[in-house]
Amino acid sequence: MEQEVHERSIDPATLAMLQKAKEEGVETAWERYEKQLPQCSFGQLGICCRNCNMGPCRIDPFGEEADKGICGATADIIVARNLLRSIAAGAAAHSDHARDSVLTFKKMSEGKAGSYKIKDTAKLLSLASEYGISSEGGSLEEVAAKLADILLLEFGKQDGHLLCTRRAPEPRLKLWAELGIEPRGIDREIVECMHRTHMGVDNNAVHILLQGLRTGLSDGWGGSMIATDIQDILFGTPQPRRSTVNLGVLSKDKVNVIVHGHEPILSEMIVEAAEDPELLELAKEKGAAGINVAGICCTGNETLMRHGTPIAGTFLQQELAVITGAVEAMVVDVQCVMPSLGELAGCYHTKFISTSSKADFPNTVRMEFHEDKAYETAKEIVRAAVENFPNRVPEKVTIPDEKQECMVGFSVEAILNALGGTPDPLIEAIKSGAIRGVGAVVGCNNVKVKHNYGHVNLVKELIKNNVLVVTTGCNAIACAEAGLLLPEASELAGDGLKAVCKALGIPPVLHMGSCVDISRILVLSSALANRLGVDISDLPAAGAAPEWMSEKAVSIGAYVVSSGVYTVLGTVPAVLGSQAVTSLLTEGLNDVVGASFAVEPDPIKAAGLMLEHIDGKREALGLITGKRKAMGLTSER
Repeated sequence: MEQEVHERSIDPATLAMLQKAKEEGVETAWERYEKQLPQCSFGQLGICCRNCNMGPCRIDPFGEEADKGICGATADIIVARNLLRSIAAGAAAHSDHARDSVLTFKKMSEGKAGSYKIKDTAKLLSLASEYGISSEGGSLEEVAAKLADILLLEFGKQDGHLLCTRRAPEPRLKLWAELGIEPRGIDREIVECMHRTHMGVDNNAVHILLQGLRTGLSDGWGGSMIATDIQDILFGTPQPRRSTVNLGVLSKDKVNVIVHGHEPILSEMIVEAAEDPELLELAKEKGAAGINVAGICCTGNETLMRHGTPIAGTFLQQELAVITGAVEAMVVDVQCVMPSLGELAGCYHTKFISTSSKADFPNTVRMEFHEDKAYETAKEIVRAAVENFPNRVPEKVTIPDEKQECMVGFSVEAILNALGGTPDPLIEAIKSGAIRGVGAVVGCNNVKVKHNYGHVNLVKELIKNNVLVVTTGCNAIACAEAGLLLPEASELAGDGLKAVCKALGIPPVLHMGSCVDISRILVLSSALANRLGVDISDLPAAGAAPEWMSEKAVSIGAYVVSSGVYTVLGTVPAVLGSQAVTSLLTEGLNDVVGASFAVEPDPIKAAGLMLEHIDGKREALGLITGKRKAMGLTSER
């Protein structure tokens, strides 16, 4: 049954472009989703297996037909193996991103990537000290080269633990060691996942899932953390700044270049090239008033938080940006890029430019990007966009009016700076009950969920109940589009949180960056736990991914829960075909790592689960000393 356009999103700009797409007869993710219905129920439950060529095998969830695969694998084994492979893929995506960042950093230190330089010297020296590198008597580039070499060893390490894990509280490190899930080399964990899930290797569901936790940890406390650190050194550690979001940031009279994907190595150069006097003059010659760079997804988050570059939208708005008819070039690198963009761009004048040696797409213009000539390539890409401007078809151009101001760039350093250099004021606000707890809300969009509905409503419910929210990825963009990333949004918060936000001049929802920057949330959590002398699992904190869809989100979930943070998922993972695996993930992990998952599609109910968990942790810490009303809480729970 075809879904009405108004049922697909809560965002007016998105609805306007969906209506335009319908009128112009172009297809989007929503139509492709409807064509898939009903989706394969065996796949949704996670009980189908293609791990060898005797299959595919599927398990009957009702036990009336096959209860084992051809090799004898049960539903428990198949579900666990499928989940482990998803974690491996997600960890690989984040960690390969990190490797490329470190390789660029190394080339920069050797003088082989002249377009890049060290922008945060303090962070370089701090990180070098953490890794035991002396900065005395050497240049910054020499220090950077030594640091790059050490970080590259983290990927292929065969013995010992990942060095970034030392940032975790001591009780958490001890627990990981006791469980045998302390992450080793990043690549080793990913390879071991693939080995274990090969036919005839690991066939114990619990044993399989423990490797999943270890692999997730190698992402969150390894690859993602390394990517965040190195990108801060190369491009600057984010500080609070203002910008604008949503499709209305596209310009009617300027050349519009969209950067989309996840790696800021290219987008940083695109932003710089767009200010090149030669290209600005060329734009005027072509009839444009200038060059406008806007982002989509996490590449957008990266440039947004460092430069204030406007962001055009979330994952599900990438096609809609092209449908405006106003985009001269959609420039992509890796991850979350829909292959549909090539065919769609052909319906308009947009050039779909792919730049990564790892990723090609149908109907693209290939302009491969290499660090040794980064700025030159970026100029070529922007030039191609500028020269495409005269091909814009005016009658096909419809740019929604919606654009929203936002405040972004809350790195750990920025948060601590706002608090006077230590987490103590935040801890005191939590102790007093002014802030009930912290909610980390992250993740993708998913066409199965009304666009932005899960993100926005869950976050609104949390801040209404005095929970300070930290956010990354597409959730951060959704919150920005809804006006929640502004200090003025504190009017939607409970009295306690509102007072804190007004005193500090901050929003009740803090934008901490892209999806790899969930590692910032881990660092902040460790700082709070260490200051309180407890483990992360003892904090009045909870996580959520209301509209998740990617394998990266599966890896994120694995490392967040393994770090001790209770996490609520808004879309159902493919594990329900195994009662044992489902029970372990939603209950049993509490006894293993001190946290577990819950699944709740209703964002209000999901927020209720998080509030209940936060209150339980407050009580365990002795922080609930009076009636809820004394804490300024609005919930009746």
